[in-house]
Amino acid sequence: MPEDSLSKVFAALADPTRRDIVARLADGDATVGELAEPYDVSVQAVSKHLKVLEDAGLVTRSRQAQRRPVHLEAEVFDLMEKWIERYRRKAEERYRRLDRVLAELASEDTPHRDEGNAS
Repeated sequence: MPEDSLSKVFAALADPTRRDIVARLADGDATVGELAEPYDVSVQAVSKHLKVLEDAGLVTRSRQAQRRPVHLEAEVFDLMEKWIERYRRKAEERYRRLDRVLAELASEDTPHRDEGNAS
């Protein structure tokens, strides 16, 4: 996933209403009207949010007879997860190195038993 597309995804998910919509769609496809029900906003406002999510590749709209359900595109989340995982692994490796350094410092600071008992 190009960096530009990834930026669109993260920007789309920065809005709490859009994150709620994505969470709702994780349970299954829904129409714009169904998605608008829990919010105190118009169907048009929800449509605008869906357009942002669609432009980012997070959702698609299909046509089933008279319904136009919105579908969550899970593949985008797989790509995001891979991107995040790469940086998580790097951060974990830094923490492991820090743990090793701290353990070495702690062992250097600990007096040996023989040295402490000399009279």
